[in-house]
Amino acid sequence: MHDETPFDSIEGSHCYVDMLAEAIAEARRDVEGLLAQAEAEGADRRKQALLLVSYNLLKLEGHMTTSRRILNDLRTLRRLLLDERRPQQPGSLVARRAAAAD
Repeated sequence: MHDETPFDSIEGSHCYVDMLAEAIAEARRDVEGLLAQAEAEGADRRKQALLLVSYNLLKLEGHMTTSRRILNDLRTLRRLLLDERRPQQPGSLVARRAAAAD
């Protein structure tokens, strides 16, 4: 028997990456508070370490944004390849352009 994981589908992976991005944003907020505290206390070494943590969290946040975009692209491509797109509404811009091209 196979246990389900967040990575069994593109949608599940997208949800997992969203949750991870939220946790990273929360950690960045916490670090910003600690940075302000370290600066107020004149704790230069701790401030430098927290600046490095903040920088790495910022990079990680960027990777999560990129991952979300890639997952969105994969979801779109899967829908196109498997013809999972919703039928076009007769009055939609896409339907009107397709009709005009015929």
